[in-house]
Amino acid sequence: MIDAYLGELDRRLHGCGRFKADLLKEARDGLDDAAEAYRAGGWSDEDAQRRAVADFGPAEVVARDYQAELGMLSGVRTLWKLIIGVPAMQIAWDYARILTFGEWTKLSTPTPDWYKVVAHASHGAVFVVPVIGALALLGIRWLSRRLDGAGLARFCGVLIALAVGVNLASMGLLIAATGVVDASRLFLSVPCALLMVAWLALSVRLVVLARRSWGGYATIVA
Repeated sequence: MIDAYLGELDRRLHGCGRFKADLLKEARDGLDDAAEAYRAGGWSDEDAQRRAVADFGPAEVVARDYQAELGMLSGVRTLWKLIIGVPAMQIAWDYARILTFGEWTKLSTPTPDWYKVVAHASHGAVFVVPVIGALALLGIRWLSRRLDGAGLARFCGVLIALAVGVNLASMGLLIAATGVVDASRLFLSVPCALLMVAWLALSVRLVVLARRSWGGYATIVA
């Protein structure tokens, strides 16, 4: 019965495999301990497992609480990727450009004034993203005693979506504007090109994680 109960929990939970496995192991340890206590009290193995499962609670209720915790664990990991990964990519690209290409004055095509505005706005947005992530982490800590798991998961999901949206919009705007002015600026050198691809891959990964966060929240409220 314990295996069947855990199998139902497994089917109801969605999120990071490692975090999910940890929660299921925690549930199994609790159920095994409870069943062992009942067996020590004279109950048969089948009855001991049945009582342990009944004490643990209905799978749909337990899964709701576990899903909220799973969403929070995944959300916090995503926030750290935003806080560290996004500005790190910008800084790495700038240093690669300086070391392998040089100053912007070496460009062969003129830079329109409107493009400078877009570039500055995009670079500024890159550093807005970790600020949103840091505020989200602080908010989670402050709200942890004021909101239930579903409320915290929703709060985390909203800010993750906002930060990922800002990063994606700034990158998309910069790439589009650069393509209009001179697409070769996206590939000033091999390291710059590789870092640009890595930045795009990170941005796509963050979108996937944000979607999972919203999907986890939808599972909680369903």
